[in-house]
This record gives sequence, structure tokens and C-alpha cells, in this order.
Amino acid sequence: MRNQWNDADLARLPDFDGLLYASRLTGADTDLVVWGGGNTSVKRTETDFRGRSVRVLRVKGSGSDLKSIQVRDFPGVRLDDVMPLRDRPTMDDAEMVAYLGQSLMEPGSARPSIETLLHAFLPATFIIHTHADAILALTNTPDGERWVREALGPGFVWVPYVRPGSGLSHLVASAVGAHSGATGVVLEKHGLVTWGETARDAYDTTISACSAAEAFVDTRRTVPVGFLPRPRPVVGNTVALSVGGSGPGNQSQLVATAPVLDASSRRRIFSTLAPLIRQLHARTRADGSLAPEATGIATIAGTRSILHLDDADDVRAFASHPDAARLSQVGPATPDHLVTTKRSPLYVPVRAASVTNPDDIATALADALPKAWEAWARGYVDYVDTGANSDPGTPRPATVDARPRVILLPGVGMVTLGRDARATRIVADVYRHAMRVVRDAEALESFTSLDAHACYGVEFWPLELYKLTLAPPEASLARRVAFVTGAASGIGRSIAERLASEGAHVVVADVDLVGARVAADAITVRFGLARALAVQCDVTQEAGVASAVGATLEAYGGIDILVSNAGIAPSSPVTSMPLAMWQRSFDINATGHFLVTRECLRVMELQGTGGSIVYITTKNTMAPGKDFAAYSAAKAAQAQLARVVAMEAGTHGVRVNMINPDAVFRNSTLWTPEVRRARAQAHGIDEASLEDFYRKRNLLRVTIDPDDVAEAAWWLASDRSLKSTGTVITVDGGVPAAFPR
Repeated sequence: MRNQWNDADLARLPDFDGLLYASRLTGADTDLVVWGGGNTSVKRTETDFRGRSVRVLRVKGSGSDLKSIQVRDFPGVRLDDVMPLRDRPTMDDAEMVAYLGQSLMEPGSARPSIETLLHAFLPATFIIHTHADAILALTNTPDGERWVREALGPGFVWVPYVRPGSGLSHLVASAVGAHSGATGVVLEKHGLVTWGETARDAYDTTISACSAAEAFVDTRRTVPVGFLPRPRPVVGNTVALSVGGSGPGNQSQLVATAPVLDASSRRRIFSTLAPLIRQLHARTRADGSLAPEATGIATIAGTRSILHLDDADDVRAFASHPDAARLSQVGPATPDHLVTTKRSPLYVPVRAASVTNPDDIATALADALPKAWEAWARGYVDYVDTGANSDPGTPRPATVDARPRVILLPGVGMVTLGRDARATRIVADVYRHAMRVVRDAEALESFTSLDAHACYGVEFWPLELYKLTLAPPEASLARRVAFVTGAASGIGRSIAERLASEGAHVVVADVDLVGARVAADAITVRFGLARALAVQCDVTQEAGVASAVGATLEAYGGIDILVSNAGIAPSSPVTSMPLAMWQRSFDINATGHFLVTRECLRVMELQGTGGSIVYITTKNTMAPGKDFAAYSAAKAAQAQLARVVAMEAGTHGVRVNMINPDAVFRNSTLWTPEVRRARAQAHGIDEASLEDFYRKRNLLRVTIDPDDVAEAAWWLASDRSLKSTGTVITVDGGVPAAFPR
């Protein structure tokens, strides 16, 4: 493990005597901590509100992330208040939290870490607590204490597993006090604590210990890094699957050798399975059973989920290994993983007879998924019930989310589920670390984890669940994927941005890929990781539309909203109109909407969670204009398509509505110089007066902007219009001839 300390970088972040720099440096190294994990502290002298010098512990606040931590994320507690607790051996969690709240230097600051007392009771100035993979590979074995002693030497104190809190803090302090010359503590199945009189001393000790652990495991490795040891013998040709992390599961015949699939095949399999995964996610009841296949509108919060496929070589090697069914169900690598990944992933078995080609694998996995999912979900509920009955100090949660967050697909990789793309990446990152710990622990001896009782005590520990309450409330389109055509500019781009602002993940589909990328990049910068995807989509090309929808499934796992917007506006008198102009208008303004609708609606029906289709039609469907036959006739066909789709899709809970805008000029590629010139001529006005002409002809005398249309699109896409389908909203300022009737 590389020591990345840089004094020049430290000088730029001098806050809290270097604690801020050491914390960010530690947090940026994913081999040391996963997202949100680990904590750091410093003891220093500060001036309180009365102007007195007091000793203060600055410690990471609950719910913050080390790699991006800010000064405000280090609440301070007065050590004169905290240290008397060293003589109080028992203290429940609620008392501890309340007591620390009274000890804060700044009332109203972030809640101090749940391990504040551990930091306070150790005498060193700087303390760094990590959950390094290399350390966990030592601790998560049957003979962990021996391996720690051999790998790290006598300076590191071994502390048996105890859930974080007051009890662990006293245990660590006593163990260190009884061990003269201790340089660090290794917590069984939990992590590493190091210290020093400077921030660099503590960091250097962390890196040194982790490097020694890595080297120790490497000397005992019998297979290349990235692969598990040879599978253990099994009875006959079966492996026992322990779904849900509690009790034995079904006996399922597994392939002896992982199927070898190229990237394209893996992605195609995932795209096939993704709508089914989202359907199962929506159908899962609180008791772990599956509701009948949904045909209505999904309105329950959390029903939908964003998906992510990780098919990297090491992930695939783990998911495809014959021992993965057993090893994946042993338990988490550390308590810090539990809230993110749950106790175990869902492992989906593939029967050997089914593995012949990618299509067969996809079919086999699709056949196995519902049964494996329900078994996992029921097992998870059993685990929660058993934990609640055996641990009166950790009450049963009011609601149980009996759905997996990690799915292992042999030959394909790992699928993670989350509220947004960022969450899916965090889950994937955390479980990748778990895989590495399993791999290295198996290389050393064998992988062990916390038992079910201990897992429950952490997963539903009120102090751990508190972190979840710090997340902002979900926006109106959270967990949804919107496919917007013609989204590189004008109305389409404004709609894409508006939907993203309400939490949607947006696919910016346009024939202009460069423009689509510019729009998608801007959305991602503004709204966060992977919130937008640019795809090239010529709506007149059947294969191109299918490819764009396939890319959407690969990126997010499904589609919940379609805004069919792409269009052109050719203008010509009928008598002089070339046939190619007429056909081109119908190809884009009618057939294009059919092709996009067909592909997206197929996905929505498979998901079974309803959806919303919004067609951007035009005022011309109600009141056509002179010299606009190709445009008006094709858009009228689009409107009729929308009405029929509304009738067909309603039984699947998919709402279909239209927006009729008029004269939207800003940032529009529809109003080309040729179209502007032709429309001015048709109205008998000067081209320079065209925009003013359209503004004055509507009743409100207003200019219609793309944002105005986007607002209507958001309303139709959201649950605020949950019981509206087959309708038309006019966004034209009021053109009497175009009133819907």
C-alpha cells in the first residue's frame, strides 16, 4: 500500500492541526475505507464561548464521508465533560448520544461519530480508524488473532468483536492500557485503529500496518490475485445456497466452469434481465412474498430502483466461481458494510444444462430469478424476525425492505440496486471490497463473518440507522428513468433538464450525438454522477432506436418516462411539395414516434410499474397552418397514435398524454432559416417580425419558451397527474382556433 502523504498538500489544509488533510487522504484511498466509513479525530486546546482555554476532541461527524469531509463535519466535544465517562462502565446508546450532545462546543453541530468515546479514551493526540481490506482479511478468519500477531507484530492489540459504542470504547481503552508500547488496535471483524502525536504519525502507522497485512497474505496466496482458491469439494454435484443469510437454501446444480462471455453478451443478458429485476423489486411484499405480477400504477415510495451492472474481471471471477454460492452467504466483511449492502447478496444459480450460449444463459437466469429472489426475501424477513426476538435492545424496524441490494449472476457479474446511480455505485464499491476480503481470507485460511445475531444488532442499530435520516428527501421523479428524444436542444433539452432537476435519470437521445453529449454532460455536472446519458438516436431507424433503448437499459436498468419530442417542421404549399419532403416528415413526425413508443412501452410492460409517455405534438394538430401540410398531417398522425397507445397501455398503468406547444423559438433547431422564411411568407409578414407575430396572436400575448413546455412535461411525467391519460395540454398562450375539443 502506497504512502501518499505530501507536506505541500498538508500546508494547503492546515485545519485542526492537519486532521482535515489526513482525513481526506485516508478517505480517498478505497483500500482503507469505503464510502462513509472510517473516522478520525484530534485532541487540541481551543477557546470556548466564555473565552476559556479547554481541551476539545474534534471527531468526524456521523454521516459524513472522509474523502470529501469539511471543517464543519468535525463536531467538537469538551474532554473535561467526556472523560468522566471512563469511570462509567455501562451506558446505553441513547444516554451516550444525549450526553455527547450536551458536551458539544457548538450546539447544533453534526452528531459526533458513534465511536467518539473510543477516540476520547485513547490518550494519543491523533487517531485514525479504518476498515482496510488487508486488515479484514486477517481478522475475518477462524484464527484471526494469530494472523494479526504474525503479520503486524506485538505492537498491535487484538480486541474481540463488540458492537461499537460505550462498551467497545471501554474494552479498547483497557486493552491498550494493559499493553505497554501498543502502537495500534485491531478490532475483530471490524478494522484498525492507529494513532500518533501528529497527523502524519497516525497516517504512517495506518499505511505501514496495512502494507504489512497485504504482504503477509501475498506470501500465502496460491492463486493469482483476482481469483478465489480452488473450489472446495461438494457432495455430488450440488452446493447448498443460504439465501437471505439465514438457514439453508435450495440445492441447485451449478456449472463446474464459469461461462465465458464477451462484454457485448454480458450487457445483452443484463438488458434482458433488468426489467424483470425491477418488476421483482416492485412486487416484493413486506413479508418477503411476491405479489402477483403488477398491472397497475406503482405509487408506493421506493417501488422503483435504479440498476447498475459491474462486470469487471475480478467481479465476474467471484460471481462465477463454483464456491460463490457458499462464500457470498457467509456474511459481511465488516459491520460498516451492512447498512449499504445488507447481510448477503442474492446469488442466482445457473443450471449446467442451460449454459450453451448467451440467450440460453439469459433464459436460465430469468427462469431462476423469481424463485431465488423470493427465497432470499423470505429468508431476510426470517433473519429480521429472529434478530428482533433475540435482541430486545434493538427493536424490530417499523418497515422491512425485504429486497436485495446486490445480485450475483454467474458468467455476467454483479447487479446493484439503489435510489439513484450514485447509490448503485456505492453499493457496488462496498461489495467489491467484501469480495476482496473474502478472496484474501480464503487464501490465508477461510472467510468468516459476524453471526446473524450480531449482524442484526448492527444493521438495525438506531445509531447506524440515524445516518440514513441525514439523506435529503427524494424528489418527485426519484428512482425513475426518462428517455427524451430530440433532447440536444430546444424543447427536448429543457425537458431533460427539468426532469433531472426533479430526480430523474435522463437519457438525452438525439440524432446529433455531439449536442446530446453537451446536454448530458451539463446535466451530470449540475445534478450528480451518471444522472444523464447521451445516446445517438435517429428515430426513423428501427435498429437505431432499439440500440438507444438497449443502451438505456445497460445504463439504468429500465425506463419509466418517455418524452417523444424529436421532430422537423418542413413548410411548402402542397402543389410544389416534393414527395421526399412529405415522406421525410412522416418518417420523423409519425413513424419515429411509433418506433420509440414501441421499444419503450415493451420495457414498461415488462417492468409492471406503470409509467408515463408524453408526446410533444403541436398546436397544428388542432389548427393547421397554410403551407404546413407535411408537418400538420404527420403530427396529426402522431396525435392519433397517442390516443391509441393510451387505450392499449392503460391496462399496464402507463399514462399517455400530449402537449401542444406553439411557436417555441428559443434554442430550437426546428425553426431553421428556411422554415422561418417559409412561415413568414405563409403569414404575409416580414421575417424579422415572425416571433412578434406569433406572440401577439395568442390571447395572453406571451412568448412561449422551452421551459414552459418542460414544466407541463414534468407535471405529466410525475405522480401529480397520476389519474390523467389521453389528454392534451396546450402551451400556446391561448390560440382559440387550437382549443382542444
